[in-house]
Amino acid sequence: MARGIRLTTGVEFAAPDAPINEIQLRRCEAIARRLYPLGERLDDEPWLGRRPCLPDMRPVIGPAASHKGLWFNFGHAHHGLTLGPVTGRLLAEMMTGATPFTDPAPYSPKRFA
Repeated sequence: MARGIRLTTGVEFAAPDAPINEIQLRRCEAIARRLYPLGERLDDEPWLGRRPCLPDMRPVIGPAASHKGLWFNFGHAHHGLTLGPVTGRLLAEMMTGATPFTDPAPYSPKRFA
């Protein structure tokens, strides 16, 4: 934040080698400029972060089938800061043998087997 405000947009489904598509950013910037006294852009090109998602957009939570003692909790589809605490709770309950607060089956690593 020392350099200014960073505008961000939603997820874009594109090939990894697709050219940068600024349409979401341009729309967001136009609205932000009506609300805030933004200066000029600081970067020539927008920041672009490629983040893979799972096909069903659900995280993988549960034990690894082939590695005893290894547990998974990944694939939060860009919602890790929001889902991290609740999936951490679910994982902890599963690891300790406590009754999970929700059915963990939809998040099982076995769903891709």
